[in-house]
Amino acid sequence: MQEPWIAILPFLLVIPIAIFTKQVQAGLFAGLLLGSYLRQPDLFGGLKAMLAYLVNNMIVSNNIRIVLFLYVFAGLIHVAKMAGGIKGFVHLVGKKIATARAAVMLTWLSTVGTFSNPDLRIVTVAPIMKALRPRLNLPTQNIGFIIEVTSNPVVVLIPIATAFVGYMVSIVAGATQSVGITEPAYTLYVKSIPFNFFSWVILALGVCYSFFRQSNPEVNSSDQALQEGQTDQELEECHRAFEKDTPSKPWNLILPLALVVLLTLFLTWWDGHFQAAGFLDAFLRADALGVMLEALFITLIFTIIFLLLQRIPIIKIASHFVQGGNELMSVIVLLVLIWALAAVSEDLGFSKFITLHLGWIPHGLIAPAIFLLGSLISYFIGSSFGTWGLLMPLAITLAQQSGENIPLVMGAVFASGTFGGFASPLSDNTVTLCTILDLPLMEYSRWKLKPALLAAGGAAILYALASFLFT
Repeated sequence: MQEPWIAILPFLLVIPIAIFTKQVQAGLFAGLLLGSYLRQPDLFGGLKAMLAYLVNNMIVSNNIRIVLFLYVFAGLIHVAKMAGGIKGFVHLVGKKIATARAAVMLTWLSTVGTFSNPDLRIVTVAPIMKALRPRLNLPTQNIGFIIEVTSNPVVVLIPIATAFVGYMVSIVAGATQSVGITEPAYTLYVKSIPFNFFSWVILALGVCYSFFRQSNPEVNSSDQALQEGQTDQELEECHRAFEKDTPSKPWNLILPLALVVLLTLFLTWWDGHFQAAGFLDAFLRADALGVMLEALFITLIFTIIFLLLQRIPIIKIASHFVQGGNELMSVIVLLVLIWALAAVSEDLGFSKFITLHLGWIPHGLIAPAIFLLGSLISYFIGSSFGTWGLLMPLAITLAQQSGENIPLVMGAVFASGTFGGFASPLSDNTVTLCTILDLPLMEYSRWKLKPALLAAGGAAILYALASFLFT
């Protein structure tokens, strides 16, 4: 009979490999391979066990729905980009901004239409701010900070119609099922949102940087004309947001995004109201993953018809849809490896090990310790998704065995990944932003680390306080 301590070995292998290689998938694969051979310690037995874990976890109904949602969502956004939706939105709002305060206000208000994905926000808003930079009395690094504050930290707090929500619910479901928690994963995720303290604190700092640390200079008419000419040139040269010959049609982005949000809200209420006691209760009782997938497919069908009426060839729509979906294959591979690693670790006795050896940790230290550990990991690997996948099984198991508030600990995990996605120079959001704004990556990353650490310190204190109040 295997000893319980063996169950921790895959995780001890995953984290250093992920940090050293800067590739979370490499660490997860190594951990899965080790765990599989610990289960079947012979030449071909371990390999067969690994393949079985991968296949068996891929064919789970909810897991297939997650993969489908991520692929279709990415494909839909790419189709909107091809059809000129992003370029049209950029041009629509970029030429109507006359003051620095209005430009900053636009950055915040634009989250209403672009909250579905941090990368979508960055490639939509950053070109506008770059084009308006000559008239802004604000350093470029401050512009970048404002954009990033309203990207990753905002998206993780929105429980519908985002590229994050499906992934987040999935890893919660895998971790809770392994310890016998029956409460729906989506409900737990919603309950954890108030406890993502890093996001809330960094948003508060973002408001201060946006509206209380800048001046609003007057622009004379001759300078205005010159700057408008520069604006046109800057917008046309932003190839990360759109190709130069892409048409400018903002409704090709606005309509699909508005439709998917409204449909998700309505179908969520409709699906849950049959067994709910009230309006808000309906949203918690609905099959959230199924509803989001239904809303997404309805929106996809509408978008295809809408684009065909604009005489865009179906072959072009299909090719760009596949191209967009394929851009998320690395995330899908990450998910599958996380599911398989969680399964093999549980079969090795992971929960039993946590019960025997980590139960001594005081309740007041679990949430802040998880947050600080996850923040360290996420900074070095630059991936919020990877951090969530690595830590969620450990955090929920530890919370379950110790009697800690589970949504609080989940919030700490999500907050720690958000820290890395925001602060790390390895984050794809940071790299994309620096590319568009022509910011030196390491210099900008060092500059924004100070407010990020300030927010992280505040979040750690809040986790310590919340541990005593909510446990």
